[in-house]
Amino acid sequence: MDILKLRYLLYFCACFFAVTYALMNLSGHNWRKTPSGFSKFMHSIQDRLGKPQQQPVSAPISGPAAHNSYVSPMGPGTAKPEDPFWMESIRHQGISAFNPDPSSYQVFRNVKDFGAVGDGVADDTEAINAAMSMGGRCGGGNCESSTLTPAIVYFPRGTYKVSSPIIAYYYTQIIGDARQLPTLLAASNFSGMAVIDADPYIPGGGGAQWYINQNNFFRSVRNFVIDLRRMPDFTTATGIHWQVSQATSLMNIVFQMSPRKGNNHQGIWMENGSGGYMGDLVFNGGKFGMWVGNQQFTVRNVTINNADTAIYAMWNWGWTFQGVEINNCQVGFDLKTGGLTQDDQTVGGEAIIDAVVTNTPIFLRSSVASRSLAGSIVLNNIQLNNVPVAVGVLDGEVALRGGTTTIHSWAQGNVYSGSNSRLSFTQNHIATPLKASSLLDESGRIFGRTHPQYEDYSVDQFVSVKTLGARGDGYTDDTNALQTIFDQYAGRKIIFFDAGTYYITNTLTIPANTQMVGEAWSVIMGGGPVFADQSNPRVMVRVGEPGSSGIVEITDMLFATRGPAPGAIVVEWNINSPVQGGAGMWDTHIRLAGAAGTNLEVAQCPKTPISNDCFAAFLALHLTSQSNAYLEGTWVWLADHDLDGDGSSQITVYSGRGVLSESAGPVWLIGTGCKSQMSLKLTVSAHSMSAEHHTIYQYNFVNAKDHYIGLAQTESPYYQPTPVPPAPSTLEARWHDPTFPAGQLSAWAINVQSSSNILIFGAGLYSFFYNYAQDCLKDSTCQNQVLNIDTESSISVYSLATVGVTHMLSVNQRGIVLSNTNKNGFQSTMSVWTP
Repeated sequence: MDILKLRYLLYFCACFFAVTYALMNLSGHNWRKTPSGFSKFMHSIQDRLGKPQQQPVSAPISGPAAHNSYVSPMGPGTAKPEDPFWMESIRHQGISAFNPDPSSYQVFRNVKDFGAVGDGVADDTEAINAAMSMGGRCGGGNCESSTLTPAIVYFPRGTYKVSSPIIAYYYTQIIGDARQLPTLLAASNFSGMAVIDADPYIPGGGGAQWYINQNNFFRSVRNFVIDLRRMPDFTTATGIHWQVSQATSLMNIVFQMSPRKGNNHQGIWMENGSGGYMGDLVFNGGKFGMWVGNQQFTVRNVTINNADTAIYAMWNWGWTFQGVEINNCQVGFDLKTGGLTQDDQTVGGEAIIDAVVTNTPIFLRSSVASRSLAGSIVLNNIQLNNVPVAVGVLDGEVALRGGTTTIHSWAQGNVYSGSNSRLSFTQNHIATPLKASSLLDESGRIFGRTHPQYEDYSVDQFVSVKTLGARGDGYTDDTNALQTIFDQYAGRKIIFFDAGTYYITNTLTIPANTQMVGEAWSVIMGGGPVFADQSNPRVMVRVGEPGSSGIVEITDMLFATRGPAPGAIVVEWNINSPVQGGAGMWDTHIRLAGAAGTNLEVAQCPKTPISNDCFAAFLALHLTSQSNAYLEGTWVWLADHDLDGDGSSQITVYSGRGVLSESAGPVWLIGTGCKSQMSLKLTVSAHSMSAEHHTIYQYNFVNAKDHYIGLAQTESPYYQPTPVPPAPSTLEARWHDPTFPAGQLSAWAINVQSSSNILIFGAGLYSFFYNYAQDCLKDSTCQNQVLNIDTESSISVYSLATVGVTHMLSVNQRGIVLSNTNKNGFQSTMSVWTP
């Protein structure tokens, strides 16, 4: 069988299955209480085994809303059918710049170099876990986080049999051959939590785990078939235990599970966390495709075939699903609902856009009927084919009948409009939001584009920045070396950033037609006197010259500063692509402070006393007026705690602004955020995907047009109102800074001014502190206003969750939507606001 045929077979679905209650008793683990009411888990699982599974429906992994058909300016890929993925063949000379021994620490690990065979017969568990753990990496329950030991654990094509979990250590990318997906095969005698476990429970630890779930950052798994079918149907079987937080991703994975009735298999199991992004997934068979509970997540382009329940949701504050295909399941979405307090947290909000459901008796089912919120639901562009019940309740009540039809827009929950503060509960069709045509694909769905991996390109179509003279050691000034490489090779070669930290002291311009890829999140770090003047801010990384047109693709990179850098505009985005999604970032983040090499760690910037030298940036990300952008899984984070050391010590650092967009569009912000992460020692867990902790705002949309945002998450700075914003920054009219009315003592999460055609489809805006204290959470008074929209803007907001704020939404800086009238668990939830 040739490679193309094999890939075709792997990409087409067979059947999907899931695991449930038995998992909770695995190895005698005790399960940690969370704000989700997880302590009530044992009483809430329902047995939903249904009719016999039908025959598989084929569905390629590059299904709905996945586009990756661009031809590079350098021409098509030249890899031969027998060639391995370029990542396997390229010279690996990357380093961890601030590791105690960077010359000997190995970032890239090929599992076959550690003894894995990959023949489907030998037990490769020990070899794989040796590759994962070598080098004193962060794990085992005695290390909460570390930026010193990043790794790529790579799997060449083959079938790797495992008999116990592959333990995914902190700061790891687990990557298979993207040309021919390797299979992770669970042995018939497999024992453990999951084939891949991202947060192991400690035996006898009373529910303790290796990592704090809401701080479980920097992870990716991609390019695998995970096959559970050798495990007995009655056995607990899970593909991935994915209890994670920000800067995490799952992509290009096929889950193969038992197609038989009564099996106990599931593809993904997630009980907690603060994610995250996942996409381009196929689930075949099983009891559950996905069993999930997490503060918030964005899910794009998933196909689920022949499962009993496609997606079971135990709890959340808000999730966004974009591009879902469900075939021959018994239930599409099964939601645990009804909890209205922190102690009885269930599903707060589910927003689903662009779904196709076929031959499935029930599309969406709640556990209890809703008469006044108790679980927000927003549906948009849902195509049903032979689906008798569109929205139902576990007891048989039908809220919306189905059939073969299209649900244009439907909502359950509290609805607001304009400046009217009176809520209206609805469980009915609603007006369809205006979507700019530039945001839609040829079928009328929100456009989406798969993370580029260049699997069709041969290794000689890449150039290494280290081979060409850049050092990446975190100290040498690499500005000139990198600029020379970009100028010479943009549009001619794919530029490979070997693992490392590339220090720059002046503006670095990434020209149009650049395609660049990092290795375990290679870092470009700016510092020095050029970025030291807050009154004269300077661009650190400029993506495209102003007015430039072409493509830019940035994957698996980090942008950071070395402090103090009060005048750094970390990334200025000018590029305008003539094709949809041609200018974008995937799995690429802006991380400010809190990491080795930033000089903005606990030693320089403790929680108290506050130092005005602890400035990380003037502005994190600027989308300029002529630009367009596709950003997927991007985290814009100003650290609130050290990632190294004990992994939990709080720090006080400043960044004036998060994301400023003046773009006329189209702009897609999919699974992005500007956020600050909640401390480990608090009474409440915070989990989010976001832009966080910036002083004046997290997102500011000014004269912006044609934006799709889903899901966006923010957190306000913990130190505010000491000082009151904008201090220690100053408001700058030339930078369109919003003002602060009386009583507004914390940063704006989202400010929208003179903008049009903005669609927010899922947002979580959180304020957990008032000068590091949390008493304000009890009555939602940590801050007064959080989301402001002026009357000159055309924007619709769906599935909004807030925590700790008095007013969820304001018009012209006047609070309109009160959080206390929308309590929906720990968070407050508003289903719809329109002008």
